[in-house]
Amino acid sequence: MKRIMTRAAYAAGAAGVIGISLLAASCSGATRPQQPVPQAITVVDTQPVALKSAQGSTTASLPNSSPTDLTELYKQANPGVVYVDVSSTAPNGQSGEGTGSGFVIDTRGDIVTNNHVVDGADHIEVRFADGTVAGATVIGQDPYSDLAVIKTDATVDELKPLAMGDSSQLLPGQAVAAIGNPFGLQGTMTTGIVSALGRTLPESASANGPSYSNPDVIQTDAAINPGNSGGPLLNMQGQVIGVNTAIRTGNQTGFGQATNSGIGFAVPVNTVKRVADALIKTGKVSYAYLGLTAQNGSLGSIASALKTNVKNGILVVNVAAGSPADKAGIRGGNNSQVVAANGQRIPTGGDIITAFDGKPVKQFDDLISLLNSYKPGDAVKLTLMRNGSPMDVSVTLGERQAQ
Repeated sequence: MKRIMTRAAYAAGAAGVIGISLLAASCSGATRPQQPVPQAITVVDTQPVALKSAQGSTTASLPNSSPTDLTELYKQANPGVVYVDVSSTAPNGQSGEGTGSGFVIDTRGDIVTNNHVVDGADHIEVRFADGTVAGATVIGQDPYSDLAVIKTDATVDELKPLAMGDSSQLLPGQAVAAIGNPFGLQGTMTTGIVSALGRTLPESASANGPSYSNPDVIQTDAAINPGNSGGPLLNMQGQVIGVNTAIRTGNQTGFGQATNSGIGFAVPVNTVKRVADALIKTGKVSYAYLGLTAQNGSLGSIASALKTNVKNGILVVNVAAGSPADKAGIRGGNNSQVVAANGQRIPTGGDIITAFDGKPVKQFDDLISLLNSYKPGDAVKLTLMRNGSPMDVSVTLGERQAQ
């Protein structure tokens, strides 16, 4: 597998094929090549720009009073949610169009949406809750988090920035609401709960080289469908706590579009704040890079096969040549010496990472999440087991290269 500092190459597969679908509505869907992701999920991209024959700043502050019921929440938040309409022309002359959602984050006209909503678009328009339509341009895109910032030329009177919450304070069971434009039905609100935290999704862009995972994703049962992409997931105070991005489903409409089955995913707002700030300032996001591939999950189920007593940690499978991990002397496995466990063939001899800068690493997702909180050039300490002996290794993080 070609992921470096991402999903492991040897994750156990689950029976059956279930789709993770990105939520931009389009006239026709295009299936991306399958990528190894958690539980053998097949990635299906309903392309937002699908070909068809013949598509001065004032940041929002917390509301003076919290909404007392859902009608008040909707009244407060919906004016800040926009309908995103995109179109494009392919080199062969065919046109394409698609729709998604977004939300206003300041009075300069900056709007957050998903990268897959606007990727490849030649023309973008946003429609506000009162029906006003304005043009928009892309300020910056980040396929790794599947986020983008677009800027509209709407007047200040139309811009109703939404307040940003704190996704680190979320708990499973917390009530949430989603507002967006499923199947083009503008201003639709649905409700549910935070079903789980800490999920991981693959990046939205298809790449020939290494691809990466987006950690700390929120799972929700609030109904989201194609067209909800880029819209806000809100807490009961009307604060954005995530950006609705994908669903896990095997259901489809008669037109082949994926539909909700009770499992949706949203990029957490703390990621949104960091990424949006960088995109507005520089047009890009810099990510720290380590340069290794590791065994998916924890060591518990394969520890005996590896003849190790370490139960919590990740087995390094491969180290990219010339990467920060390689320069620090991190060791990958030996493909000529493998063991069989849980239907997997696992290279042996690789280092087992148990902590990242003093923070425990129990599975690969932990490492991804921790790495994303550091910057290129930061020096970190990896705690690992090598041939049964504990040791610390210092690594200077590199910068992830764009594909």
